[in-house]
Amino acid sequence: MGIDSVPVLALDPILDDRGTRIIVCCGAGGVGKTTTAAALGVRAAERGRRVVVLTIDPARRLAQSMGIDSLDNVPRKVDGIKGSDGGELHAMMLDMKRTFDEIVEAHADPDRARAILENPFYQSLSAGFAGTQEYMAMEKLGQLRAKDEWDLIVVDTPPSRSALDFLDAPKRLGSFLDGKFIKLLMAPAKVGGRAGMKFLNVGMSLMTGTLGKLLGGQFLKDVQTFVAAMDTMFGGFRTRADATYKLLQAPGTAFLVVATPERDALREAAYFVERLAAERMPLAGLILNRVHGSGAVRLSAERARAAAENLGEGRIVDQQAGKTGVRGPGAASPEPSASPVDGDVDPTTDPASDSATDTTTQPSVEQLTAGLLRLHAERMQVIAREQRTRDRFTALHPEVAVAEVAALPGDVHDLAGLRAIGDRLTTGSTSPA
Repeated sequence: MGIDSVPVLALDPILDDRGTRIIVCCGAGGVGKTTTAAALGVRAAERGRRVVVLTIDPARRLAQSMGIDSLDNVPRKVDGIKGSDGGELHAMMLDMKRTFDEIVEAHADPDRARAILENPFYQSLSAGFAGTQEYMAMEKLGQLRAKDEWDLIVVDTPPSRSALDFLDAPKRLGSFLDGKFIKLLMAPAKVGGRAGMKFLNVGMSLMTGTLGKLLGGQFLKDVQTFVAAMDTMFGGFRTRADATYKLLQAPGTAFLVVATPERDALREAAYFVERLAAERMPLAGLILNRVHGSGAVRLSAERARAAAENLGEGRIVDQQAGKTGVRGPGAASPEPSASPVDGDVDPTTDPASDSATDTTTQPSVEQLTAGLLRLHAERMQVIAREQRTRDRFTALHPEVAVAEVAALPGDVHDLAGLRAIGDRLTTGSTSPA
């Protein structure tokens, strides 16, 4: 199934729809999610929306492209936006640990919050526990949505080994913090009196002794201290994870799967499309980034390569005097050139001749043309490979709308570059780049 037979993803109607409150850009790493999110944010703001873009560890050049020296956990207004009807753009970068700290500070009294923030196990958990970044991205999304200060939030999802981690991590971390292991560790703090001491001496001593050997005694003590301090907060993690999950399923959310026309990236995209459908989350469509095109698609790779070979062998351009374009035994032999008369200069022997210099120091027109033909043949091979890869995806998921974005010749380094990306996102141009 070719690209012409699948629905086209129209992005401007999504950006203009005031009912769309959240756009989530997701997909494999390195496919341009962050740039896509920023470009959509710029375009939506300049079409009258109040937008905040939540990025996950963007490249420094992207922050600079929005005129911001550095992004942090607080939304910063982006200057230079030509917004109509009050359109504005704010941008921020997720600070995973700071977001976790804010949750603790918001849901615990000052003394307990300080005890939690200073706990070694908490510091390790908040800085690098598996799934923490994805969970905190969703926590921050929930915070931004609750403020109702912006009418559109564009989320750049964290880079993950698998696109599925983004959907799994909030539930996984919420289950860990509200799970059986944590409740087991909380048991000593919840059981009091002689009965509690008896239980602790008989049961918990065996459990803690075993865990102490596996994890280390000090580590286990830090975990138990952390659990005791977080006792009143555990239920909130699961509650907020469930609320954010429902928010992602709501009609006001639009998922955009971002990929490049490469086999691995589109395989990830296919998995994500299937998972979103299984979780009943609203998929708007697929953005296919860095698609190559050509202004001379009628010249195939095979013909271009053959023409280059013919040029190299002198079989296309008649480089001798005589009848051009005639080959074979019927061709007229060129007449011998007359000897130069006095005062004439033979350009083939005169070292000062410009033509003699050109043939020894510069490539000929034929050589340049052959090189360009070979480059065109390589470009057409790339285009054909991308089309085959894309067609395999669309054959599996013909219902998914697709927007193609032509590859840019260089990096995006300013708002003009983001606007150019936005134009390509919404026009689907695949002109050569």
